[in-house]
Amino acid sequence: MVEALYLRIKQDIIAQIQGGKLQPGELIATEKELAQRYGVSQITSKHALNLLAAEGYVERLRGKGTFVKSVEPIASDVCEQNKQFHETIALILPSMKTKIDQRLLDGIEKYCREAGLNVLISISRESSLEEQQAIERFRKSGVKGFIIFPVEQESYSDAILRLTLDHYPMVLIDRYLKEIKTYSVSSNNMGGVQTAISRLLQLGHSQIAYISPEITNTVTDERSKGYEGAFVQLGLSIDKSLWCMLSLQEIESGRSEQKIAQFIQEHPEITAIFTVNAYLAENVKKAMQATGRDNVVHSTFDDVDFVFGYIRQQEDEVCRAAVSLLLEQLEGVYEPRREFIEVAYIENQ
Repeated sequence: MVEALYLRIKQDIIAQIQGGKLQPGELIATEKELAQRYGVSQITSKHALNLLAAEGYVERLRGKGTFVKSVEPIASDVCEQNKQFHETIALILPSMKTKIDQRLLDGIEKYCREAGLNVLISISRESSLEEQQAIERFRKSGVKGFIIFPVEQESYSDAILRLTLDHYPMVLIDRYLKEIKTYSVSSNNMGGVQTAISRLLQLGHSQIAYISPEITNTVTDERSKGYEGAFVQLGLSIDKSLWCMLSLQEIESGRSEQKIAQFIQEHPEITAIFTVNAYLAENVKKAMQATGRDNVVHSTFDDVDFVFGYIRQQEDEVCRAAVSLLLEQLEGVYEPRREFIEVAYIENQ
């Protein structure tokens, strides 16, 4: 089975790392080389490398390759240098509904504590007004920097734009400004979705539904491009009639489950469904049960135990990178950039 093969590749590489054959910083075999060595597809070898990255054994750098990761604590030298700061920074999250939100809060607080930073926290409750008021309130109180997970909306608040234009120390999580350079950290949304859809196509599913909020920000845009990329890579046409795009109002009002159920009933040809987040995955599960379509294969973004496959993010690595980028700015360096954190595609046993 393919699952056993990519797990075998993963375990072999872990054994080489733990046995000292592969040293920290060393470049390891490429997806193509591993595929040839083990007699598997490149998708399978990619699964193995992404899983190793998600578990912290390797680091994947675009255009450079995959390297054995150092086991040293995150930016320990930088943390030591900054412990005397004892500055206060602000963390703004959109909600605390999901495991992702909770892991981000836990990870950012942990790395800030290690760096000697105090953290003030605000939950915007997916309200752009509350987000803007929190930024203005914290800025007036004298916080030295911000880590912000912006709310879902078509444009960024004026408060975020002002922070960027003023070069106020700030890191955005999971989103970035297309028009203006700023610091941001996000998972490899496009690559993760492309891997998951490629796997479904590999299993013979050609009628794959795509269920997502309307494309209003960089996350939804990149994940939709991942779906398209999987089809384009194989030279297949994309049927946009199988896309169920939900407005933010429909999601917030709880009407999304009903719309998804209606969509599934109208498309009996669907054999697989991909959802872009764990919240919509729950909606799809209920809609599938309500319509008697439990036989449809279901994959999603983020850890969900009831689906066929899911994309696992490295939330701890996102937090580590966000705090490191903020510390850089607090030290007086301003070189805005976007950092991508690799993800892994996992199939539930």
